[in-house]
Amino acid sequence: MISASVHLLSLARAGFVLAREGVLGLADPAALPPPARLGLRIARWLERPTADGSALRLSAALTRLGPTYVKLGQFLATRPDVVGTALARDLESLQDKMAPFAQSEAEAAVEAALGKPLRETFASFGPSVGAASIAQVHKAEVLELPAQHGEIGDAELHASAQAAVESRLRRNERSHLRTVAVKVLRPGVERRLKADLQALFFAARAAERHSPEARRLRMIEVVETLARSVTIEMDMRLEAAAITEMRDNTRDDPDFRVPAVDWERTAKGVLTLSWIDGIAMTDRAALAASGLDLPALGRGLMQTFLRHALRDGFFHADMHPGNLFVDPDGRIAAVDFGIMGRLSPKERRFLAEILYGFITRDYQRTAEVHFEAGYVPAHHSVESFAQAIRAIGEPIHNRKASDISMAKLLTLLFEVTGLFDMRTRPELLLLQKTMVVVEGVARSFDPNLDMWATAEPVVREWIERNLGPAGRLAEAAQGAGEVGRFLGVMPGLLNRAARLADQVDAVTRDGLVLAPQTVASIGEAEAQRNRWTARALWVIALLLAVVIWKLL
Repeated sequence: MISASVHLLSLARAGFVLAREGVLGLADPAALPPPARLGLRIARWLERPTADGSALRLSAALTRLGPTYVKLGQFLATRPDVVGTALARDLESLQDKMAPFAQSEAEAAVEAALGKPLRETFASFGPSVGAASIAQVHKAEVLELPAQHGEIGDAELHASAQAAVESRLRRNERSHLRTVAVKVLRPGVERRLKADLQALFFAARAAERHSPEARRLRMIEVVETLARSVTIEMDMRLEAAAITEMRDNTRDDPDFRVPAVDWERTAKGVLTLSWIDGIAMTDRAALAASGLDLPALGRGLMQTFLRHALRDGFFHADMHPGNLFVDPDGRIAAVDFGIMGRLSPKERRFLAEILYGFITRDYQRTAEVHFEAGYVPAHHSVESFAQAIRAIGEPIHNRKASDISMAKLLTLLFEVTGLFDMRTRPELLLLQKTMVVVEGVARSFDPNLDMWATAEPVVREWIERNLGPAGRLAEAAQGAGEVGRFLGVMPGLLNRAARLADQVDAVTRDGLVLAPQTVASIGEAEAQRNRWTARALWVIALLLAVVIWKLL
């Protein structure tokens, strides 16, 4: 009861701030039930006069409510199915920027997280260069030790030897300093986020109890997804792991760069990365002055994003221009890996096939993919669904290349699939929303960018590699491996069955009298076991024959 009261007070405060900033006045009364309409009228009495647009009012309200609501706003920008297209578009403009916390607090947080004085970890530790709701970033310098050979995290020196080397290096310090970016968790943010998320869970559970529409939109799952995302951002080690995974995935990519993690100076509340020198993608004038081919840069950005999503199944889900740079070698460099997207092989196949289906105008196949993936219930007609998809694809193919938006196509597709009871796919919506941002950045460099021509090589390569002869051979090999694993566990299963039979036999010999029906049942079970063992061996033999035939 006390917990519910605390949650209600927290939600009431949020409602007051939203009402005061005029956000609730943006709601359509006709779409609300009568009790909510009354609440909306009360909210409008509280609204303060302002000339700000809806996006600015919403941004101001969420910023006042704190980090949890800023993150909620950013997350809901990826869920137009929940908040509507217009509000999702407003939320896209929400920038996670806040005033930095004090330098002394940041230094104390770093010392507490790393367990040693700041001067023993960093040669210099500068002021904040950027602050957000969860953390802020400082530019710092560390002594580059010979044992590291230029790569962060190699063999460590013995403590006494390291101290001697540092003593020598400090005498000629400037030539041995390496610049790093240090991301520091905002003090007290974890406690605040936990309380706010509990209140949001309380609201989501109440909504799903009383509203079929809330259940359809899976409001509890929305909050769960937000909580997972925020949990990752509050533990810098998890973000560091995401960075190293993407760095491994893209190690051989000539046009994309990921900073290296300094694990020695990384902990739950601190993340240290190699510093990225480059031109921010927000500075179009500097990019043009550097002599870069801007249309090629736009194409490269779009292909890089699709390659990560399809090839790796792991993509940067916050690729706005403020998180993207171009380094001196012309490579795209990304920072801030707090929000990442992941696609399973099934989802990657779904994405590749629907994109390829639209590119080749094979709407029947595009429809079939939805049913094969289990996204659309089987009681619907594939042909009717293909007709709905054709209504999306044909107008796009009749337009100029500059008018074609792949992100808009996916938006329309998800709207149409809603008519066929396709359940919300949060991972695909995150992909679609990230594609909106990436496409917008790419088109800022080339307004006439042909999205189909840009995407086609990446999609075709994935199709050929995974659905062509090579892909089918890999599937057959995987099937053979599964059969092999099954054969490996079969002796163990048979041995356990034999031991169980021996135990039953021993119990009966020790004088336990079993009913005649029980004895008969045990005998029948033993005979059945033998029959199933024989059948299983025949099935295994047939499976092996099929696999060998496919491989040949």
